[in-house]
Amino acid sequence: MRRRQRGASDAAPRPGVVEWAPLTLLTLAVLVGAGLWFAGLHGAAQLVWAAVTLVALVPAVWTTLRQLWRRQFGVDVIAVLALVGALLVREYLAGAVIAVMVATGQALENYAQRRATRDLRALLERAPRQARRRTPDGGIEVVPLDRVAVGDRLVVGPGDVVPVDGTVEEAATLDESVVTGESQLVSRAAGEQVASGVVNAGAGFGLRARKNAAESTYAGIVRLAEEATARKAPMVRLADRYAAAFVPFTLLLAGAAWLVTGQFIRAVAVLVVATPCPLLLATPIAIVSGLSRVARRGVLVRDGGSLELLGRARTLLMDKTGTLTAGRPRAAETVVAPGGDRDEVLRLAASVEQLSPHVLAAALVRQARAQGLPLAEPTDVTEEPGRGVTGRVDGRLVRVGQLPGEPPEWAHRARERAELAGRSTVWVSDDRGPLGAILLEDPVRPDARRTVRRLREAGLSRLVMVTGDRPRTARQVAQTVGVDDVWAQCSPREKVDRVREESGRAVTVMVGDGVNDAPALAAAHVGVAMGATGATASADVADAVLTVDRLDRLADAVEIARYARRIAVQSASVGMGLAVVAMVVAAAGGLPPVAGAFLQEGIDVLVILNALRALGGGLRRRDVPPETRALLDRYAGEHGGVRDVLDRLRDIADLVATRPEAVECVPALRDVHRRLVDEVLPHEAAEERQLYPALAGPLGSDEATSTMSRGHVEISRLVDRIGGHLAQHPEGRLRRDEVPDLLAALYGLDAVLRLHLAQEEEDYFSLNPEEGQAASGR
Repeated sequence: MRRRQRGASDAAPRPGVVEWAPLTLLTLAVLVGAGLWFAGLHGAAQLVWAAVTLVALVPAVWTTLRQLWRRQFGVDVIAVLALVGALLVREYLAGAVIAVMVATGQALENYAQRRATRDLRALLERAPRQARRRTPDGGIEVVPLDRVAVGDRLVVGPGDVVPVDGTVEEAATLDESVVTGESQLVSRAAGEQVASGVVNAGAGFGLRARKNAAESTYAGIVRLAEEATARKAPMVRLADRYAAAFVPFTLLLAGAAWLVTGQFIRAVAVLVVATPCPLLLATPIAIVSGLSRVARRGVLVRDGGSLELLGRARTLLMDKTGTLTAGRPRAAETVVAPGGDRDEVLRLAASVEQLSPHVLAAALVRQARAQGLPLAEPTDVTEEPGRGVTGRVDGRLVRVGQLPGEPPEWAHRARERAELAGRSTVWVSDDRGPLGAILLEDPVRPDARRTVRRLREAGLSRLVMVTGDRPRTARQVAQTVGVDDVWAQCSPREKVDRVREESGRAVTVMVGDGVNDAPALAAAHVGVAMGATGATASADVADAVLTVDRLDRLADAVEIARYARRIAVQSASVGMGLAVVAMVVAAAGGLPPVAGAFLQEGIDVLVILNALRALGGGLRRRDVPPETRALLDRYAGEHGGVRDVLDRLRDIADLVATRPEAVECVPALRDVHRRLVDEVLPHEAAEERQLYPALAGPLGSDEATSTMSRGHVEISRLVDRIGGHLAQHPEGRLRRDEVPDLLAALYGLDAVLRLHLAQEEEDYFSLNPEEGQAASGR
């Protein structure tokens, strides 16, 4: 099939040939006329130039009449008047040069549009059309994509595009670069979810369909790409704002020159140098270049008008869940009854929850598998909506969900801790009572705080979080990411009202990912959907979609949009300023039409070259070298082990605080101190020696990691302090007089180390998003 497609495309005219053909023919005709002129055949030369002028005039008049019929009055009318004037005063060479100028503008605009939509067309061309589906008898059949249903078991072969959103049934290696822009291959373990549109870069694997083709992530991206490629390179908002003043001024100046001097040729000269190619060319080239660049960064913008508005935005409203947070819960902490086993509690809960479709169940199973816990197959599983799941694991009756009856004292403390931290609690019990509690949270995205800082640097002066969540949880997230204001417990209707209120004061962007965000996205000047999560309802009404589940790409889009708009305004302003000067000189009789036409062509070349600068530059972020990415990957992976030690450290601190006289205190302290010395300190030392120097380039200087180095010093000091206490007790128990200082060291180390890990994941690991998100999810 691919060979036939290639053969067909080879036989068809190339797009570049088609778009440059009119310009080439008109230029050749002008040169032929010049040859006739220098050969002394002035009449023939004038005839050729007049024909060139007419050839350009006919389509220009038709385009202008269509615009006027639609009640659109733009800058094209000046080009038409200049061509007509050149014919009337018989300045055929000037008319021919204007014709070449207009053809140049059309060719460059088509080229810019083709280049801008190249990435979007690539999405359309590689959209899957069929899928391999397993049959009940164990075979495999190839079916059209629209016949794939939720729950179908599919096979994705090597090199295949994943056809629908689904869950991988065995480990898979994927190339997500077309959708996310990331060149590194990504590994997905069994049970993880993958989005449609990514490419299988390894061996074939099984896939359980979670959505049908129409509702999958890639289908929404394709719909948006189709809309974007169907639209012409837009210049309406920016160009017509200038045209509203430029066109009347040009006509008044040309009319005044004619009336005052009685020489119609002066009016034609004014129109010739006023031919608005800085607007016709510079604006769409710069804006469409911006569209191309944001598409390569994983942001699909519907049209240039939306990109131009994004470049003028001053206010950003953001939903919390799925935008500033990961959008799916994770098991943050396991609290167990005195003498209980944390891993066993999690294993029992995850084993029972394997058959539940609830989102909290998936979080428990994911966490247990990440820790390598062996899950047993549950029996006699029943689920009571709103209360939980009950089943037998290894013959033992286990309940996961709410806690019935009066909880014991330790459970009271666990519940209070969860409420203070804004976490959800899932209780694990057996016939004898509660075994433990698993505290779940929706973690803040590792790149959220860095992205908020970048958005401020890009010019957004007001950042607000809008959420339907509880005020306490909302305020905690708002403080973490650093937004200016937070509106909690907002219904979809209230979100729309807030967006309209802010839109009345400044150009406003709204970012969200859920179905409930769709009305607010539609009400904003620019609605941005987190489309990688498959939220097709919000993506369908949005002006832009993030095709990758990364908030930092929004900051990229804002920076690129501002840069492209600045280049467009600069090019148009400089070009029009030079044109105005030339118009005044032409009105005074100092610039005949032919000379004016060549001068305008020179101005056009200048502004076009300047507008092409929008194809690069404007981004503040630094790309991370592959070797540094490998280091980030390595140390992000080690954070999971450090967190395991942290959990044990907190348990020991609580034991010392509540039962310092217990026989098991000193042995437990020795065990956690050994793990700190053998696992945590070597990790910190290796980061200091290898990772931090490698980050100097991407972060801009060696000073960027200096505060984190100070954290390493404090961690080492506190570990030594704990070791000093243990050295006084080769055997025996703790003395009561030393408990306060030991507790200060234990809880202090817990706080410092947790803060240190969070800062590394936000400031460093978010530079390599796949690893940063993985670290935060452990």
